Amino acid sequence: MVTINPSEIPVPKLHHYLLGAVGPRPIAFASTVDEDGNDNLAPFSFFNVFSANPPIMIFSPARSGRTNQTKDTYNNVKVVPEVVINVVNYDIVQQMSLASSPFASDVSEFEKAGFTALESETIRPKRVGESPVQFECKVIEVKELGDQGGAGNLVICEVLRIHINEDVLDEKGTIDQHKIDLVSRMGGNWYCRADESSMFEITKPITSIGIGFDQLPEDIRTSSILTGNDLGHLAGVVELPNETDVNEYKLIELSDLFISLEDKPTELEHELHTRSKELLTENKLDEAWMTLLAFNNG
Repeated sequence: MVTINPSEIPVPKLHHYLLGAVGPRPIAFASTVDEDGNDNLAPFSFFNVFSANPPIMIFSPARSGRTNQTKDTYNNVKVVPEVVINVVNYDIVQQMSLASSPFASDVSEFEKAGFTALESETIRPKRVGESPVQFECKVIEVKELGDQGGAGNLVICEVLRIHINEDVLDEKGTIDQHKIDLVSRMGGNWYCRADESSMFEITKPITSIGIGFDQLPEDIRTSSILTGNDLGHLAGVVELPNETDVNEYKLIELSDLFISLEDKPTELEHELHTRSKELLTENKLDEAWMTLLAFNNG
């Protein structure tokens, strides 16, 4: 384990560690205007949503680590406290990257990156027509975190309007995580695409309380096959399957295995734990539990 004191390393190296370890990060594709009405469009991955009531988003256009200059976005919201936060999906990621080029402040990234500029309903900055979701926001505070290169500037925004492309909605009118095809920032030049190969679903324990690690049978908790992630999955159940269900599952699904390894309990336990692990990867939690408990019911 490498231990680092942030105050003892150069800022560029610290920046590398922070961005390499904290990710994937959502991208705020921020549209602002200066006091003369010139459009500016720039992406920021120091960004997230922090409240629903009121609806608050925060992003941070940090000072340049090389020159200590502030971003045009920061300069703009200080004089015109309004911003559109446009969501970035895979369809526009290359155009978004192009817009991050250090164009002069009076050059429109909408034109340079080939985006459609749509008028907003409540604020002056324009929306990116190609973005699947656009948030019109008023800036309620800008919190400067320092005056040296690399220092962040928290732009705290309240959402006034939300515009959503109907193509990313499901039949219930909510945003379909597969259809929206979001991208996010990793370290260096790397991005991440939230598609079927990278997304997985975990049921949130909002109204239920899992049994926890301490209630796992010892032979399961100390398994050489099951990982901590597997055990966390198993420990999320509210209660264990009952003995009747376990015996029925054993008779129907596991009888061949028990017969073939009847005189080899160590091998049998190994096979049952291996099969349970495979079931967990398929999100078949009940079957995984009954497979494990079948050994103790033998």
